[in-house]
Amino acid sequence: MGDRTDTMRRVVRQSKFRHVFGQAVKNDQCYDDIRVSRVTWDSSFCAVNPRFVAIIVEASGGGAFLVLPLHKTGRIDKSYPTVCGHTGPVLDIDWCPHNDQVIASGSEDCTVMVWQIPENGLTLSLTEPVVVLEGHSKRVGIVSWHPTARNVLLSAGCDNAIIIWNVGTGEALINLDDMHVDVIYNVSWNRNGSLICTSSKDKKVRVIDPRKQEIIAEKEKTHEGARPMRAIFLADGNIFTTGFSRMSERQLALWNPKNMEEPIALHEMDTSNGVLLPFYDPDTNIIYLCGKGDSSIRYFEITDESPYVHYLNTFSSKEPQRGMGFMPKRGLDVNKCEIARFFKLHERKCEPIIMTVPRKSDLFQDDLYPDTAGPEAALEAEEWFEGKNADPLLISLKHGYIPGKNRDLKVVKKNILDNKPAANKKSDLINAPKKAADASNIQNEAKLDEILKELKSIKDTITNQDERISKLEQQMAKIAD
Repeated sequence: MGDRTDTMRRVVRQSKFRHVFGQAVKNDQCYDDIRVSRVTWDSSFCAVNPRFVAIIVEASGGGAFLVLPLHKTGRIDKSYPTVCGHTGPVLDIDWCPHNDQVIASGSEDCTVMVWQIPENGLTLSLTEPVVVLEGHSKRVGIVSWHPTARNVLLSAGCDNAIIIWNVGTGEALINLDDMHVDVIYNVSWNRNGSLICTSSKDKKVRVIDPRKQEIIAEKEKTHEGARPMRAIFLADGNIFTTGFSRMSERQLALWNPKNMEEPIALHEMDTSNGVLLPFYDPDTNIIYLCGKGDSSIRYFEITDESPYVHYLNTFSSKEPQRGMGFMPKRGLDVNKCEIARFFKLHERKCEPIIMTVPRKSDLFQDDLYPDTAGPEAALEAEEWFEGKNADPLLISLKHGYIPGKNRDLKVVKKNILDNKPAANKKSDLINAPKKAADASNIQNEAKLDEILKELKSIKDTITNQDERISKLEQQMAKIAD
């Protein structure tokens, strides 16, 4: 640790997070015998929500990930079903924030797929996605759902392009293919999803308005070192980055996008070479740093007084982490004062790690749990693409979070005959007036779909009843004999 970190430590200040206590769960609460993917790619390989944990696994000849109900701990059988429709390794997965049964995956096969997981998990392997999103010419290493608009999904590929999709229609609506000259390391939405920030191999951090297709701020040599960086938006609009110094020391920094000349804060950490994956909790303003290949999680509180980034503590364990999942706030146990839960991937297992703030009282601690982003989308995809913005819709965790019913993801492809070439370039983007005919076609198709579904279900019922009648008749005949 450099001098700077010592000065960070010397400042003793009042913070309710000075004593965050991390603990790995007992062995029987882990998910065991999982062959975690060995792909060399710096994503987290794990995504979790209040219902499921999803983990990218080794797959021969294709790409697959496991989806386990949270309670399915213990040894996972080799024959346990997977989500396995990709023809190349899966590189990134992300649960939809507005539907706990919908997950997106990006793969080496250049496609993005969106999957609907049955309510109680998989009983058979899933090979049919709800929709396949095709538009990248090289492997897709990043997928990220819009935080507040329903069915809006971003993907970034090794073709250095970012595509923003309307999953409800299966269309690429924004294609940012001329903003990055090198590999994109990560992409982060801001709190209301009006901007994205990206980090790239060219050492630049860019702040982009995706709907205007403009770079509105950028910083060259955010970190001088050549190893991968990360950049994420914080709730107040500032940007937090991790990277490496010229001397290969790991660094973290805080930036104001309105003036990227100098960082608000810059700290050196250590000389390990694992990429630091930042996980951010906007409710408590805590950032947890999980280095790939590290065996520790360091956490920091971001405040608006110097030194701005305050070191809190380190959770250490013996085993290095291959990846990490981070539970959304509504999936935590508020009665245990749990403020974060990680799902740490080892080579052969996934181990939950619980972060708590010990309190003497059994009452709900409202200072630890301000209202948090709930599962309802604040906008429809069309509204966002037309220029509307909305903050996340918040819920109280006072009585814990009870998952509701999720509606099925329906994808209504537009009538092929009406197909305009996908809006791509700045000129014909999004401003093209939406034809009323399109809308009525979509509605008609949706209606038709519904009628066909209902017909099928009635026919199935009739067939079942017929079988039942003939069985009963046979039984009667037997008794009569």
